[in-house]
Amino acid sequence: MTSVIRVAIADDDIFIRESLSMIVQIKEGFEIAGTCANGKEAQELVQKEQVDIILMDMRMPEYDGVEGTRLVKEASPATKVIILTTFDDEQALVQALRYGASGYLLKNSAPGQLLDSIRSVMSGNVLMDHNMALKLTTLIDQHPATNEPNQDIPWERLNLTASERGIIEHIANGRTNREIAEALYLSEGTVKNYVTEILSKLALRDRTQLAIWYWKQIANSSIGNS
Repeated sequence: MTSVIRVAIADDDIFIRESLSMIVQIKEGFEIAGTCANGKEAQELVQKEQVDIILMDMRMPEYDGVEGTRLVKEASPATKVIILTTFDDEQALVQALRYGASGYLLKNSAPGQLLDSIRSVMSGNVLMDHNMALKLTTLIDQHPATNEPNQDIPWERLNLTASERGIIEHIANGRTNREIAEALYLSEGTVKNYVTEILSKLALRDRTQLAIWYWKQIANSSIGNS
């Protein structure tokens, strides 16, 4: 029996909360764990309820999506956060990703894409279009984080093997451990061990940070070769 994905929605617009709730709970395999109007309420919700994924609006009063992501991940590290955003929120999105968001989804996305994205994140994927990722790397350069010690070190100097580089590229392109294992003819356990070792080598927290790091390497390489 397939487990049910418990989804929460954080948005200050009651119409959007109700609309997203209807989209999610009408589909088999999903249920609404709760709704709230800002990031602080999202933190309180995940402390009371089991929440697998929270759809977090970026722009909310008092506690926005950035602060909400930080509070949710501190209160419930296992809860995954998908940021609901527009292309005008790029700088804030960088910070939300640093706090542990699993990616972003444009607010005007179709219902089918929303549900597919929820499933994708639950499978371990990172929601990040490579064009947006390249834009984010520019913003990361402008606002570097002190807790990303290897962000400016070319991967040629980080003692990464060819296999590790290949796995990083697959992760940056949104593939799950299972998909990577099938592509590389490895077991899922082996891929998982690779990912753990890679994150340790690069001093990164999760797959989202790893995807951003990869696209930053690609952007720097393109600049160097231009």
